[in-house]
Amino acid sequence: MNRHWRVEELLITAIARMLDGLGHVAVGASSPIPGAAALLARARSGGQMRVSVLGSEHDNFFTDGGCELFDCAAQGRIDAFFLGGGQIDGAANINLVGVGGYPQSGVRFPGSFGSAYLYFLIPRVILFREEHSPRVLVPKVDFVSAPGTSARNVYRPGGPRALVTSRCVFTFESVSRCFRLSSIHPGHTVQEIVEQTGFEFEMSGTIGETTIPNRETLDLIRGPVADAIGRTYPAFARRLFADTAA
Repeated sequence: MNRHWRVEELLITAIARMLDGLGHVAVGASSPIPGAAALLARARSGGQMRVSVLGSEHDNFFTDGGCELFDCAAQGRIDAFFLGGGQIDGAANINLVGVGGYPQSGVRFPGSFGSAYLYFLIPRVILFREEHSPRVLVPKVDFVSAPGTSARNVYRPGGPRALVTSRCVFTFESVSRCFRLSSIHPGHTVQEIVEQTGFEFEMSGTIGETTIPNRETLDLIRGPVADAIGRTYPAFARRLFADTAA
């Protein structure tokens, strides 16, 4: 496909649209694409959005790491956050522990850390995983690190809003408690999404393509966003932006 943008730039743009108009977006560790998306949304807001990127010396307002992040979440002072998982299922449950029967998991992941806590408290949680395959998007996770939904009588202001992968964007339907196919990235098809997704999902009508980044957006991504995210993730920035011309 002849195009002037890269897949990572498409993902950054798609995620940034979900953050428009928010006050404070926090990004966890090892998250260069969500981090770049938050910085893009901040740039488009004229600097009005607050972005906290854990691990950054320039875009992190916290001096005590995760402790202050958790405090802010409990106080309702974070509008959006990102979570991923070694496995994600159709009910938006995520697995950060391992594959197989715990504790004898044959494959181990980094661990749940505060994922369940943040999932319950932050109103707009965007799930992100580049790999889109039946290995990752499973019918049912082997271990629930953080549940996508709770019983109706449980007070829970937080929860999933979307799932973004290298193939498409799903939105999470709070009533039916499942994902709906929202858009497909250019170069991919509905049949491919069905074949590569281990869980069932809703879809109706014609599914449109994910909007590609325009020239103005690419200028922001390859300019101030690249500079900012490169301070925290230099290898990512070198790989993605070294041969791009703004």
